[in-house]
Amino acid sequence: MSERKSPPDPRSHLGRVSYQGDLASLTYERHFPDPPETVWKAITDPEQLAVWYLTRARIDPREGGEVDLVSGPSRFHVVGRILTWDPPRVFEHEWKADPRPELPGGENARIRWELAPEGSGTVLTVVFAGLHRPTALGFAAGMHAFLDRLEAQRSGGPLPNWRSRSEELRPLYPSWRVGA
Repeated sequence: MSERKSPPDPRSHLGRVSYQGDLASLTYERHFPDPPETVWKAITDPEQLAVWYLTRARIDPREGGEVDLVSGPSRFHVVGRILTWDPPRVFEHEWKADPRPELPGGENARIRWELAPEGSGTVLTVVFAGLHRPTALGFAAGMHAFLDRLEAQRSGGPLPNWRSRSEELRPLYPSWRVGA
């Protein structure tokens, strides 16, 4: 009988939330046994993004190219220019979302996926920067859950349910309160 592998201890993968006035950044680091080329494909291939990131993606793979994403269970529509396209090291793009009830001011942020070789594996550092503070605090656990899904996909295990996983992680991240 095979044992179901439990998700990793969330504290070992906890992201960092940092503030710059009314804006904030989320930073995560993950280690993969896969070479950078394999992780690169997981973060840039629309078919793979559809599975772990729950995203319909159109990516024009070049610096200055466009990204058009419909992401996550909330179906955020995000567009932007690719700021850095350096396979398999750096993929950075704008993350522009129009206003909607949960993002009343919209967003004009950027997300950077940086891959570094580590032995035969890869260290992936994700920096989601320039988010409005409430958005960053609302997204922190959800982005962590997406990266847990990426890890599960890469290991061939079952992908955790995004909503359940992000709710489980929410108490580990700061919450947004007026005046906090």
